[in-house]
Amino acid sequence: MTLSKDNLLSIYRHLHQYPELGLEEYQTHEYLSEVVAKMPQEFLTVKNVEKLPTALLVKVNGHDHSKRIGYRTDIDALPVTEETGLPYKSKNEGKMHACGHDIHMTVALGVLSYFATHQPDYDLVFIFQPSEENHSGGMQLYQSGALDEWMPDEIYAFHDNPQLPAGTIGCLNGTLFAGTCEIHADFYGKSGHAAYPHNANDMVVAASAFVMQIQTVVSRSVDPIQGGVVTLGHLNAGETGNVIAGHAHIDGTIRALTQENNALMQKRVRSIAEGVALTYGCQVDLNLHQGGYLPVENNQEITADFIDYMSHAEGVNFIETKPAMTGEDFGYLISKIPGTMFWLGVDSPYSLHSERMAPNTDAIEPGVEAITGYLTHRFTTIK
Repeated sequence: MTLSKDNLLSIYRHLHQYPELGLEEYQTHEYLSEVVAKMPQEFLTVKNVEKLPTALLVKVNGHDHSKRIGYRTDIDALPVTEETGLPYKSKNEGKMHACGHDIHMTVALGVLSYFATHQPDYDLVFIFQPSEENHSGGMQLYQSGALDEWMPDEIYAFHDNPQLPAGTIGCLNGTLFAGTCEIHADFYGKSGHAAYPHNANDMVVAASAFVMQIQTVVSRSVDPIQGGVVTLGHLNAGETGNVIAGHAHIDGTIRALTQENNALMQKRVRSIAEGVALTYGCQVDLNLHQGGYLPVENNQEITADFIDYMSHAEGVNFIETKPAMTGEDFGYLISKIPGTMFWLGVDSPYSLHSERMAPNTDAIEPGVEAITGYLTHRFTTIK
């Protein structure tokens, strides 16, 4: 039986109360498995992933097995202490579904429940993927080989968007989300007494020079029409005010809408680090980690069909959106499998990752209906 509005709301509230961090989603996996087990099983095949134990794959066996569509949802949460004041707020201290993956899972279960009672024309694989927020669960899942025998011909996923009205579908034909790269830099000099700077090598100064020079990467190296982001969000150095710091540590992120620009910015960051090391006579250990967080580049043909359907479907509020510097490890999956990522509006005054982010649950049912309608349509046009 297709999950009702009340069923979906109950599922959402449960998932919201028990968030788990990436690769630790054991309770979430168990709950998802329980919900799936209560659905009619005639068309379903469930698979766990040995190399990624919190992942869950569910195949809806279609009338024809020659084609296969994938639908992916992420399941992990963030290390955020919730301050929404909701009666069903997180019960796991210091953890919160601040990115809305609880909405993602709930909608996926709603869509799955429909096809569990309405056998699709072709196979449909639901991918409940761990660790989107870190460790690139999408890349790990793909490289584990778990999808090999169920490899989709095309794949879909959405991300909730607090800035769009609840239930609105948003999409863009082209690059929707940026590729990201983490910056981790350590500066090693020589600590010493504040009164004798000539006997020390101050890493507060060296790290500060790095921070200031980084501001030129986008402004002077990246085509302004294409844009990009380099943000250094964490700097730590020293212990007290009268001791010169012999070590400093910086964390940050690079974001670009093309892999070429991402590589360009990485090269510039590395050059600046090398220059700081020479200028200040210190050691700079720079770690640039991209993992599987590639740009989310929507397939032109598939996305054109998606936008055409959503633009004309009765009851669907569709808008064409602009590219965002948001990072998503779906970028890795979509680099291997052609497909489309889109937005689902959840109308919240607070942004993604905010401790106060509370999606409007009125988005759930329209999301399920729009996606169910599109997949039903897509089975008639897939080549």
